[in-house]
Amino acid sequence: MARLSPNDQANMAQSTNDTFPTASHLAVLEASRILLQNLSSLADAFRRNGEEFARLAKPGRTHLMDALPVTLGAEFDAYATAVERSAERIRQRRGDLREIALGGTATGTGANTPEGYRAKVIGILSGLSGEELQPARNGFEALQSLAPLGAFSGSLRELSLELGRIANDLRLLGSGPTSGFAEIELPAVQPGSSIMAGKVNPVLAECLNMVCFQVVGADTTVALAVQAGQLELNVMTPVVTRNILSSIALLNNFLPVFTVRCVEGIRADADRCRALAERNPAMATLLSPKIGYLEASKLASEARERDLSVAELAVMKGILTKEEAEELLDPLRAARARHQG
Repeated sequence: MARLSPNDQANMAQSTNDTFPTASHLAVLEASRILLQNLSSLADAFRRNGEEFARLAKPGRTHLMDALPVTLGAEFDAYATAVERSAERIRQRRGDLREIALGGTATGTGANTPEGYRAKVIGILSGLSGEELQPARNGFEALQSLAPLGAFSGSLRELSLELGRIANDLRLLGSGPTSGFAEIELPAVQPGSSIMAGKVNPVLAECLNMVCFQVVGADTTVALAVQAGQLELNVMTPVVTRNILSSIALLNNFLPVFTVRCVEGIRADADRCRALAERNPAMATLLSPKIGYLEASKLASEARERDLSVAELAVMKGILTKEEAEELLDPLRAARARHQG
């Protein structure tokens, strides 16, 4: 019987059952490398906004109602942190994809592989991909389970939930210009409304919302496919891979546009932020240690009814001197307060 050549041996050592999931891992590793770069750029843009707006006090809002003051910079700095945390989760899940099924052949047994095949081919792939690939710790599990891909898809879902939330905030903060928050101005990227002259809509933030909806939907498909495996093989690898790569492509195509044409061009309305902060009735909360919660609540209500700031009313009632009010009820000072002890 003729002896097989090394090439023939290598060809017989491959099955779609181990090469498909391996190729999927490699494709996602490559695409997600670019995604992490784009997320870093987005986080940096938000961080720069945070630095620029660091001294702009404004009302905080909880339940969409006025709350103790924050700075606009703190809000944007938090957006940067949220993006960075999402990137960390993607990076963690990405690391799991370096473990590949190649060498398991048909059912995970490694049937038909020549001696040393797995180590040699994974070494070659590591060099080509620039990733430190590893053989699956259990060849049977690597064919049965698509959990690493499902977990990675989940990290895209988590990213999209955060990006969608941030997009919603930007739309609220820029709403108006006369009947909304109007604390920031988003860059105009279109002439305006098709019928209302001069009306400019937050279309890039809205587009980000729609991208995020699509990614969340794709993750649902991935989740269903991951649990649909049976015995020695999950045959749903193609739909899993397609949806993950499609989601990454959407994000990679849009995030650079959103970063440059929206986030980097955001401008703050300093006068608006200052005026809202000074009229914020929640400032009465800072008087609770001095006059008690109930009296502070009454003061907040009266300030609203009389269209006065809490500081003005506190001075009028003799609760504070003008100097005390300027110190204790300064919105920027309150926004930068830190718990001590």
